[in-house]
Amino acid sequence: MSSIHGAFIWYELMTTDAAGAKAFYEAVVDGWSIQPGSQPPMFYGHILNADGGSTGGVLPLTAEMQAGGARPGWVGYIAVDDVDAATAAIERAGGTVLMPRTTIDVGSFALVADCCGTPFYVMTPVMPAGASEGSTAYSPTLTGRCGWNELWTANPDSALAFYTGQFGWTLPEPMDMGAMGKYQFIARDGQQIGAICRKPEQMPVSMWNHYFRVPGIAAAKAAAEANGGRVVMGPHQVPTGDWIIQGIDPQGAFFALVGGQ
Repeated sequence: MSSIHGAFIWYELMTTDAAGAKAFYEAVVDGWSIQPGSQPPMFYGHILNADGGSTGGVLPLTAEMQAGGARPGWVGYIAVDDVDAATAAIERAGGTVLMPRTTIDVGSFALVADCCGTPFYVMTPVMPAGASEGSTAYSPTLTGRCGWNELWTANPDSALAFYTGQFGWTLPEPMDMGAMGKYQFIARDGQQIGAICRKPEQMPVSMWNHYFRVPGIAAAKAAAEANGGRVVMGPHQVPTGDWIIQGIDPQGAFFALVGGQ
């Protein structure tokens, strides 16, 4: 296993309006600068932070993509040693390959779905010579990065078996949420990176929910609402002492934020 196998290394916003998404997220997430893409046919943009690091990208959805079922949303990339081996293993475990391997200058990746139909990417990145960690897109402390990865799924037991089998994640002691079941923390190399839990009945599909870190939740909530977003949950304090909100951006993508009060 490589040093980054099983790590979240990139986050991608799929959106119907890249310019509108840029205006919204730059106003809401402190330090984000979203650079629009210039290379056809994808016109892929990049999310940069004030300290020079990257969090992810912005993929404008074409009419053809939308006709094929693509909708606005955030999707995470998980590092693997070998994309072809990973996609084969995912299929054996009950997952699905939604888009086969594509290779570009920064690595090879494929869009897949887990055993319960939740989409995510697997990627083998090109690592700089001598580097052991190639991404700070996930960080529990850095502003502008993803600070928590949460899977809401219709079948938590199956999902836990799937992800631990594919990525070697371990399972710290869960948190009991009463009638909602267990909030099962997931860890990589001893560090908690998120959790897996049962989705509410009113949620139509299983999904990964990625929380991006901001300095203050109250200010981020106000900015989201002032710029056309809709907050559907929170502010709510979590056991770490942080505060969170969940919402829907002006283009219809679900988003989540974490930070101080």
